[in-house]
Amino acid sequence: MADVAHPGERIPIASDHAGFELKERLRVSLAELGYEVQDIGTHGTASTDYADYAHPLAQEVSSGEAERGILLCGTGLGMSYVANRYPGVRAAVAWTPEIAALARKHNDANILVLPARFVSDEDALEILRAWLNTAFEGGRHTRRVEKIERIGAEGAGSEA
Repeated sequence: MADVAHPGERIPIASDHAGFELKERLRVSLAELGYEVQDIGTHGTASTDYADYAHPLAQEVSSGEAERGILLCGTGLGMSYVANRYPGVRAAVAWTPEIAALARKHNDANILVLPARFVSDEDALEILRAWLNTAFEGGRHTRRVEKIERIGAEGAGSEA
């Protein structure tokens, strides 16, 4: 696995109540790995709405203020639905290190979404490391990633 981690890079992280405890653990791990962590919230286990945290993080990635970000909720699905509405965002729900690495390698995923209720702390850290340390492969995948934005803007095409 190529080492593409960028110590010193600012990485925003956010969760709803279901992802709070795991977010807190990953926040510490990211700091230990040398990243500047921006905690967007939530800041406790009281019930919250995932969209309130996904929107600001996705906006930062979409605008280029942040290169990458991390979202957590119970299944990862709600956070990914919100984040993927933003131009240029490719939020990938990953439940294994292999899925996280492929999301980066083939899809240039710039937001990692973790299903906090379905991964252990140890697995989440391995998923995070795989995502941080895997580079986008480019090549034929570049064309495919470019089509994500084009199809969203122009409608479905028939190009192969």
